[in-house]
Amino acid sequence: MTKDKNSYINRELSWLQFNDRVLQEAADESVPLIERFRFLGIFSNNLDEFFKVRYATVKRIDEAGKGGKSELGIKASELLKIITQVVIKQQSTSLDILANIGQKLENEGVYIVNETTIKKEHHDFVKKYFIENVSPALVTIVLNDSLELPVLKDISAYLAVKMEFENGQKQFALIEIPKSMDRFIVLPSIEGKSYIMILDDILRYCLDDIFNIFNYTSIDANMIKITRDGELDFDSDLSKSFIEKISDSVKDRQIGDPVRFVYDKTIDEETLVYLMDKMGIETKDSVIPGGRYHNRRDYMDFPSLGRTDLLYQKITPLKVKGLSIQNSIFSSIAIKDYLLHTPYQTFSYVVKFLREAALDPQVKSIKITIYRLAQISHIASSLINAAKNGKKVTVVIELRARFDEQANIDYAEQMQDEGVNLLFGVAGLKVHSKICVIEREEGNTIKRYGFISTGNFNESTAKVYTDFTLFTANQKILKDINKVFNFFNTNYRIHRYKHIITSPHYTKSKLFALIDTEIENVKQGKTAYIKLKLNSISSYKMIDKLYEASRAGVKIQMIVRGICCLIPGVKGMSENIEVISIIDKFLEHTRLYVFCNDNDTKVYISSADWMTRNIENRVEVSCPIYQEDIKQELLDVFDICWNDNVKARIIEGAQNNEYRKNNKEKVRAQFALYDYFKEKLNS
Repeated sequence: MTKDKNSYINRELSWLQFNDRVLQEAADESVPLIERFRFLGIFSNNLDEFFKVRYATVKRIDEAGKGGKSELGIKASELLKIITQVVIKQQSTSLDILANIGQKLENEGVYIVNETTIKKEHHDFVKKYFIENVSPALVTIVLNDSLELPVLKDISAYLAVKMEFENGQKQFALIEIPKSMDRFIVLPSIEGKSYIMILDDILRYCLDDIFNIFNYTSIDANMIKITRDGELDFDSDLSKSFIEKISDSVKDRQIGDPVRFVYDKTIDEETLVYLMDKMGIETKDSVIPGGRYHNRRDYMDFPSLGRTDLLYQKITPLKVKGLSIQNSIFSSIAIKDYLLHTPYQTFSYVVKFLREAALDPQVKSIKITIYRLAQISHIASSLINAAKNGKKVTVVIELRARFDEQANIDYAEQMQDEGVNLLFGVAGLKVHSKICVIEREEGNTIKRYGFISTGNFNESTAKVYTDFTLFTANQKILKDINKVFNFFNTNYRIHRYKHIITSPHYTKSKLFALIDTEIENVKQGKTAYIKLKLNSISSYKMIDKLYEASRAGVKIQMIVRGICCLIPGVKGMSENIEVISIIDKFLEHTRLYVFCNDNDTKVYISSADWMTRNIENRVEVSCPIYQEDIKQELLDVFDICWNDNVKARIIEGAQNNEYRKNNKEKVRAQFALYDYFKEKLNS
């Protein structure tokens, strides 16, 4: 069915507006300078993934000749053009922001120098650094008309080199920027001032050393980058294991079809045409003029230089009142449930819980789902430890977690070698739920303990992602959670759940029923409202249901970080819906559903966004909150976020990303939440 374009914002364009909000943080002069650089890196990294996945998908629809209007609400060919136009504009803005940050840094005594502005005091240091560190790592490709161009790596940056000779001949070459090295090299300070040189500029400075066998009269170097389709294609070889198929697909991604070509806009036309011809890139592809530097995602790792005044003040993650790292977590949650909210509170409780389970002689089994693990994962080591201690450890690991496939493969093989029972989910469904069940022998019975989360069990992201984790010994909830693990073992059986809401079988129908209750209550003159905190909402079915509730008079407040295809505030369709988005120091990742239910409030935390993939094509879990103090805490968290008038943007059809400003006392939700939890701890 073709969707009315006036009822929805296109998913891809909504995502680009989300990334524009990230760019706003880079432009915000109230954000510390080095943090602004890092937001530029996030913006660039987001854009790389967008082209690898979403742009590539639209391009495939266009090339298949499907038109795409029924899926996208707009012709695929038209959407590709609009995306390129929007991205070119955003790239231009990002270059202005980059220049502004550089200028501001100089006022702080921090200088980013290039091959033309390098101080004479640094010449010897840079030459020595190049010879000892950079030169051995270089891959330099001399191009030849008669030879086919080697496949350029996905999202690697290259310097396109053009040499000219006395006889008028020209020679082209490519230098791959080594990924194994830091992009930013801190040079010796001079008179208390700091100097940084980007690796690309060290290469430019040393071009004569790289190409000293060529007797050229002039040499020029400009940056280029190619982005390839990131979709995984699986072969049908029955002799290969699932791990082998995923591993082969990840390798094949490096030679996927190009979907974006970014080049330094100062590159000369002859070099640009030569390279595009060599790579088979046509003008109809997404060809984007950029600045002097690409792969600006590396700015996420811009050196801090010991300048804490140019960074956000670090917070010390708080303890959860009543829950102790030193004492048994099992004995605490046997009495009552506890809610952890990272990064305001320490993720160490999750690791401690698993370590305790690994050592406890009464623990018989551990079952856990894993989506993304940290590079050095204490979660994985705890599970291996448990297996070595004779526990039956079952890990459902999602090998298709996008762009983390190889890391998950490596951990899967390591855990398998150590005796962990590995399951690879369900054919056709990604396992995105964040759940754990531990079975402990107590007397003559087996008692279950566990946790349900909105985020990955990942120590690294727990420092910057906001997520809820519920620790519970509620046997009714954990009985349902255990059924999810039974589904992984025998996925031809569809279980019934009394408490949790699961995808792919029940999420839509259960959420529809909860919304219908609000509709019925408002018709009866009762109080009715819905409060949602999501990363994204793009499912037209869910949006239509919220429109129905709005038309009935149900008040709906939504906090949506990323994609929002719903258009709020439209008379006769969504006038009772308000939507804001918060982009700030931490990545908003919590998912929270609140339904008034005639003042007998129903509250759920969830791994699922309201997207078709989460509702129909993934294994997701939404968990009800029954304990009143935790329920109230979650309602408080929502209200603090809703009252943000510093970092909240208003989401509406025009997609202007205007900051929500009012005359009320300033509320910056992420800072206010830390204060809220600190006060609770000390009360």
